[in-house]
Amino acid sequence: MAKTVRSLVVLGDSTTVGVGDPVPGGWRGVGPLLAAALPGARYLNASVTGARVASVRHEQLPKVLPARPDAAVLLVGMNDVLRSDFDGRRLHEDLDAIVGALVSAGAVVVTVRFHDHSRVFRLPGALRRALRARIAELNGIVDAVVRRHGIECVDLDLVEGAYSPRTWAVDRLHPSEAGHRLLAAAFAARLARAGCEVPGRVSPVCTGGLEVTPWHHVGWLVVKGLPWLWRRGRDLVPYAATIVYRSWAGHPEPARYVATEAVAGPATAPSGWGQPSS
Repeated sequence: MAKTVRSLVVLGDSTTVGVGDPVPGGWRGVGPLLAAALPGARYLNASVTGARVASVRHEQLPKVLPARPDAAVLLVGMNDVLRSDFDGRRLHEDLDAIVGALVSAGAVVVTVRFHDHSRVFRLPGALRRALRARIAELNGIVDAVVRRHGIECVDLDLVEGAYSPRTWAVDRLHPSEAGHRLLAAAFAARLARAGCEVPGRVSPVCTGGLEVTPWHHVGWLVVKGLPWLWRRGRDLVPYAATIVYRSWAGHPEPARYVATEAVAGPATAPSGWGQPSS
């Protein structure tokens, strides 16, 4: 018998806040779109713009556990990838603790593997290589946590339309309304595969969002885009320079943290493997 979802919680960063899908009064996005497919479920979104894995563990997780979630969506990590203090081992410990706590609380958990964002937001060659290397390291950590706890996972790289321009908002950093709908539908499918009852359907038809014009694109580039590229570029430059130098000198790229399932604390008993796929 399918599991009735009486409580849905969402944890993460600006993507799960709904940035990129503007509606009158704020943002909508993946959380409300998914919740609409689960009529009757209590909905709690603890996401915060700019959140990193550690802040989800220490600030968001304590807010959602009292809700006794039947289902939990977790999307976080890109803000860690884009920082100079990226630490794969610490990130692995934090992500494992988040997922372990949610599964132990009885939630069906769905998370994501990340796409190659350098195909969406164009970067200079060295920064592109650095970003890809970091995303690969993050995805290795996600894979280890998914295997250890037997949770479900959406591979964003394999989602149909993931690299289509219409999937991305004006900033090329967040999903558009169409992108949020794709993401919500993928999460709904994974919850159903894990045995949850999903009575509704996430429609791919965009409706209710605010129209984005070419002037929005120009305004964003001047006010937000170039300053963002400058800030994040400075964070990635030292790592990118190391990659370039080692390539020029004939040395291997910097060693990456290789995630295994062995982290501090017991693994939660899996009910079935949620292997990453679209």
